[in-house]
Amino acid sequence: MRPVRTISLFSGCGGSDLALADLGHQVVWANDISQLACKTYEDNLGPVVEAGDIAEFQTFPNADFLVGCYPCQGFTQGGRRNAADSINYLYQHFDRALRVVHPKAFVVENVNGMAYGDNRQLLNNQIRRYRLAGYRVSWQVLNAQDYGVAQNRRRVFIVGIRSDLDFAYTFPAPLRGANTGVRPVSQWDVLRGMPEWPVGDFDNEPFHWYYLSRNRRRDWDEPSSCIVGHWRHVPLHPMSPPLRRIDTDRWQFASDGPARRLAYLECAALQGFPREFRFQRGSVRDRFQMIGNAVPPPLFKAVVSALHGLW
Repeated sequence: MRPVRTISLFSGCGGSDLALADLGHQVVWANDISQLACKTYEDNLGPVVEAGDIAEFQTFPNADFLVGCYPCQGFTQGGRRNAADSINYLYQHFDRALRVVHPKAFVVENVNGMAYGDNRQLLNNQIRRYRLAGYRVSWQVLNAQDYGVAQNRRRVFIVGIRSDLDFAYTFPAPLRGANTGVRPVSQWDVLRGMPEWPVGDFDNEPFHWYYLSRNRRRDWDEPSSCIVGHWRHVPLHPMSPPLRRIDTDRWQFASDGPARRLAYLECAALQGFPREFRFQRGSVRDRFQMIGNAVPPPLFKAVVSALHGLW
């Protein structure tokens, strides 16, 4: 079978496209607005990515598959939210590319906050647009820890199949966790053997009140909590003492001992990146942002693998 010609939009440092490469897809063009993310992409996946604002691109190569992980921070479950921010409407450029390329299928990944409450309006707008573009569309919230990622990370996926094709997409069943007989991947599984105190690779500022307003620590034998893009807010390393709740939105360490936030390479491992994936561009803070904003490759791979009968 020939490689599936694929276009990747809002590609970041290449989490989604690493999964595509593992599946034998041929990414013929990728794009992200971040120069640093594109350089990191090139370091690991080759020179198919072009840096720039997607609004400036009007033509695209021919492709059978379109993927996009456009940001919608205004609907995230964590961090600052602003539903009026123009960044929440980048899906309109994905829709534009979809109508130009007219691929057999597409996959979108995004924050799961848009699947609930009043935020469903944004999700419904996307689904409506993609259906009007000529696709049968389905969506589901998936948790990365169910698909081999050592992290509790819930994201919404939208999958579209061109209406003239006789193919019904089914989201992949969990591979790990409850009712599978296979335990989730733990922090111990991916962090063991890494340096205990990698000076300079994590934020060593004091733990401020907001950081300690919730339990930021998970045990070695558990998946991590969600990896975010800001180095001040990433979870505690499991070597840190446990936290105990002392009041509403107030936690403190249950004992004395060394405590630190996760380092950027640890965050990458917990996102499902292999250790040989290189993060050497920009500042340490930039690397946290690239990693936290990336799609966990094993999760994306599971979603795309369920399309194998289409090609």
